Amino acid sequence: MMSGQRLRYGAAIAAMVLSAAIMFLPPLIGRTAIDYVIAGKELHAPHFVKGFIEWIGGRSVLAHNLWIAAAAIVCATAFSGLFMYLKGRWASIASESIARNLRDRLYDHLQHLPCSYHDKAETGDLVQRCSSDVDTIRLFLATQIVEIGRGGAMLAVAVPIMLAMNVRMALLAMVLLGPIILFALVFFMKVKNIFSQMRQAEGAMTAMLTENLAGIRVVRAFARQEFECGKFAEKNALYRDRWRRLMHVMAWFWSLSDILCMAQQGIVLIAGGYYIAAGRISVGTFFAFLMFVNLYLWPIRHIGRIMADMGRSMVSIDRVGEILDAKSEDHADQVKIARSPAERVAGEIVFENLSFVHGDETPVLNNISLRVEPGQTLAILGPSGSGKSTLINLLLRLYDYRDGAIRLDGRELREMDRKFVRSQIGAVLQEPFLYSRSLRENIKLGRSAAHDEEMVEAASVAHMHEAIAGFDSGYDTVVGERGVTLSGGQRQRVALARAILKDPPILILDDALSSVDTRTENMILRALRQRHGKRTTLIIAHRLSTLMAADMIIVMEHGRIVQSGTHRNLLEEPGLYRRLWKIQSFLEDDLDRVENK
Repeated sequence: MMSGQRLRYGAAIAAMVLSAAIMFLPPLIGRTAIDYVIAGKELHAPHFVKGFIEWIGGRSVLAHNLWIAAAAIVCATAFSGLFMYLKGRWASIASESIARNLRDRLYDHLQHLPCSYHDKAETGDLVQRCSSDVDTIRLFLATQIVEIGRGGAMLAVAVPIMLAMNVRMALLAMVLLGPIILFALVFFMKVKNIFSQMRQAEGAMTAMLTENLAGIRVVRAFARQEFECGKFAEKNALYRDRWRRLMHVMAWFWSLSDILCMAQQGIVLIAGGYYIAAGRISVGTFFAFLMFVNLYLWPIRHIGRIMADMGRSMVSIDRVGEILDAKSEDHADQVKIARSPAERVAGEIVFENLSFVHGDETPVLNNISLRVEPGQTLAILGPSGSGKSTLINLLLRLYDYRDGAIRLDGRELREMDRKFVRSQIGAVLQEPFLYSRSLRENIKLGRSAAHDEEMVEAASVAHMHEAIAGFDSGYDTVVGERGVTLSGGQRQRVALARAILKDPPILILDDALSSVDTRTENMILRALRQRHGKRTTLIIAHRLSTLMAADMIIVMEHGRIVQSGTHRNLLEEPGLYRRLWKIQSFLEDDLDRVENK
């Protein structure tokens, strides 16, 4: 996760250590000024310090120029602040880069996860993990991870100096240090579980909000606003309760840790006063101890807060890791059959004894065998749940099958690169999805390098050009999210134009004209038939008039092919197709009689 930023983090830690070390100079300077300059006692300091004092004139010069000690304290504090700034800058740059790379990895990984993963995952929860959880990790890396080292560095510098000044006072100055650290560790273990529960509650709330906003028209249509508000209130209340529990635990931690820290300072204050009265330590040493304890104690005390943030970050890291650990679509088979992006298949599709099961459910497809010649039009008919769309999804490799085989131009589909397979297929699925962009961008999605003339031709074949030309901004008209500003039929025709512009050798229309009126549907089918032979076409539809001109029609029921043949052949044999034809013909005749009246 920290790849490429270790050097910058190392520099931030080094700056933090220097800042911590320099922060201990002011107490030592104050001790020297009090004991050596003012009280006239013997100087206990390293030789280079003594040499420096002699160089500037000795005790007499310092006694008449105490501002030098004050200036030295100001300079030391300024240098410490400079290194703290560098620490914050480098750590922030590194954390922002890590967060950006992590978001890119998550987005890329989500793009390559199989449909079976997205079928089970909640969109709102995924959004939560890619945004809020990543931001939690970023904040921890920017501030807290370096602060852990700061507390340790402060203690590592302070302990030897205090022991050198006075062993007994040093031990008294650290008598409550162990309980403070132990208390912080217990607090960390406590809040980690609470953070996990809180993130789950937040993810559930976000998922519900996302789902509700996506289906807001359904909510309005069924007047379910109050019901949905009540459900959201339950999720919101659970999230609030988890936060309240966290705040309760943190309130206990801060109050008790304050008591421990104040008690530690009180011990130093009382013991120092006693030792001064007994003549065992000087006033300057007592001053230095008070400053030292204040310098290292509060960073150590803040380890509890740092660990709380660490607990939150570890929960976020686990949640993000669950996405990254999920297995993506297997691209290892790309090396088996390398394909040029410009290569086109002829369009022969063969299904051999194909069966498919969703999880542990009953089979969706059962022993399907079928051949579609290049350039042929295959129509697929059947009741809902008969396996029509599943057959298409397997051809697109949105799901992988285990039993049987699908061959494209004689090559096993599972041995071919998914991207190559999908590049050869233009699909208009049951629920056409449009982005909240211009119509031009939506249509050119499949082939962004296409010329405007080709785009207009594709829209004309889909009988959408005249409608687009009637818009104020034409092809630059921005449609709403999921194409909500267009009618259902217009969305389908834009999706069809997108597939036609892609100019694939295989075209799939999965109930793609269900929202289009019969007249427009016939015009679209007529335009597509004029291109007959240029591409293999698979059409799923419920209107038999849509299927009549197909080279071959198959009828599916309960995951099996129960009938196959041309329109004329299927009308001559008993079965589902003939029954549906009679029903639809009767309804159309009845509708004509009503209209003629």
